[in-house]
Amino acid sequence: MRRRQLLTLIGTAALGLGLAQQPTLVIYSGRGQSLVEPLVRQFQEETGIRVQVRYGTDAQILATLQEEGSRSPADLFWANTAGALGQAAAKGLLRPLGATLLKQPLAFVPASQAWVPVTVRLRVLAYNPQRFKPEELPQSLLDLPRFAQEKGLLGRVGWTPTYSSFQDMVAGIIALHGEAKAREWLLAMKALNPKAYASNPAMLDAIRAGEIDLGSTNHYYVVRFRRAGYSLGLHHFKEGDVGNLALVTGAGILKTSKNLVAANRFLTHLLSAKGQQYFVGNVGEYPLVKGVVADAHLLPLEEALRKSPRLDFEKLPLEQALKLLRELGIL
Repeated sequence: MRRRQLLTLIGTAALGLGLAQQPTLVIYSGRGQSLVEPLVRQFQEETGIRVQVRYGTDAQILATLQEEGSRSPADLFWANTAGALGQAAAKGLLRPLGATLLKQPLAFVPASQAWVPVTVRLRVLAYNPQRFKPEELPQSLLDLPRFAQEKGLLGRVGWTPTYSSFQDMVAGIIALHGEAKAREWLLAMKALNPKAYASNPAMLDAIRAGEIDLGSTNHYYVVRFRRAGYSLGLHHFKEGDVGNLALVTGAGILKTSKNLVAANRFLTHLLSAKGQQYFVGNVGEYPLVKGVVADAHLLPLEEALRKSPRLDFEKLPLEQALKLLRELGIL
C-alpha cells in the first residue's frame, strides 16, 4: 500500500507515443515536470529512445527506490539536489560512472563517482523592490527572522518547506552551524507566521502581487519572473553564507537499470552543449560544461560559487533536516 501511495505522489508522464516498440528508459525525476519535460522530449525525438518519467520530490523518490529494492523498474535517478544523490550513493543504489562522463563537468564531481553533476543553482532572497532597498537587507540568512521582526513583517514572509531545495538549505544550516542553530532559526521563522507555498513560482507571484514581501528561493525562479517582465529583487547574502548555498542538480544510473546504453546516452545528452544551453535559456540555471553561453544578467559562475559556503554537497544531512522539520511541525 505504501509503495502505491508513493508512486501516486510521484505520478507518471509517458512520453513519445507512436515510437517503435523497444525497451523504455525509465527515469525517476526530482526535477519539476514543467522545467525539464521539453528536454526529455527533445532527447526522445533525436534518439528514438522511448522514455517514461515519474516525477516527485527527491525524498519521495528515495523512499520509493528503497521500498522497491531490486524490483524497481527505474534506470535513472535525476535529482534536484546533490544531497539526495549522495544518499542514493551511500545506500548503494547507484552504479559507478565512467571517466568519459565524469570528466565533462567543470565542478562538483562527487567522490563517489556514482552520479554526474548537471547544473548549479544558488539560494537567494527574492524581495519586493518597491518595499526595500538592497542595502537594507540582511547579510545573512540567519539574520532574516530578526530583520523581519524589526520591519514588522509578521505574516509577510514566504517559504517553501516542502520543496527539496529548501530542505537542502536547512541541511546546509545543520552542516555549517549544527542542529541547535538550525532549530533556533526555524523556530524564529515560525514565529513570523510565514506563508507556506507549495512551489517557488507561487511564492514569487505572491511577492509580485504584494501579498508578501520576501522569501528565500533558487535564483533561477527570479530570473524567469524577470524575463517575463516582472519587477522582483534578487539579493545575495555575504560571501560564504548558507543563504547563498549552491545546489547541484545531477543524475545517476541505478543498479536496477536494464537499459545501460540508453541511460548513458541520456546523461551524455544532459551534458551536451545543446542540453546545457537548454538549462541556461529555458530554466535560468548555471551550466557546468565549457562552450555554453551563460546568461549575461547573472553573476559569472566563478563569482557565484565564491558566494556559496564550502561544503561536501554529497554529504548534506538531508535525513536529519527532514526529521527536524517534521519534529517542529513544519512538514
